[in-house]
Amino acid sequence: MTVRTCLPWPDKRLRTKADEVTEITDDIRRIWQDMIDTMEAMPGVGLAAPQIGVMLRLAVVDGSAERGKAVRLANPEILHSSIELREHEEASPNLPGVSAAVKRPRAVTVKFLNEQGMVDRRDFVGIEATSVQHQIDHLNGRMYFDRLSKVKRDMLLRKAKKQG
Repeated sequence: MTVRTCLPWPDKRLRTKADEVTEITDDIRRIWQDMIDTMEAMPGVGLAAPQIGVMLRLAVVDGSAERGKAVRLANPEILHSSIELREHEEASPNLPGVSAAVKRPRAVTVKFLNEQGMVDRRDFVGIEATSVQHQIDHLNGRMYFDRLSKVKRDMLLRKAKKQG
């Protein structure tokens, strides 16, 4: 079990778009396992590789009640989003101690490379839909608070700075 350290905000890698994964190798599988171990230690429902300083388009998501059902995604891409939105309190281990309510589509269909290196499609609903969208934001160099108004974002970042 390897729990990796999450980069502290405002590390510039958190604002950098991650690189595409060209093939699923044993190294990629090890990174995914480290990500799952790190996510479970938080505990969280998802993690993107840039959060631990790995600049590849890798993410893991596990919103199951019993845990241990993490979905491993490489190069995830949203193909379809529901019109209906869902509000959820989001946070990040890269900026601990603060969170904010963010509205995102309630359901998404995502295309990605799976553990076997095959193109896969999956529908995510509820907490897992929120998490996979949150992770894709990380892969694109965005943080959840980028979805807030400027006033709310500035308040959140000031609060985080005070706590740090």
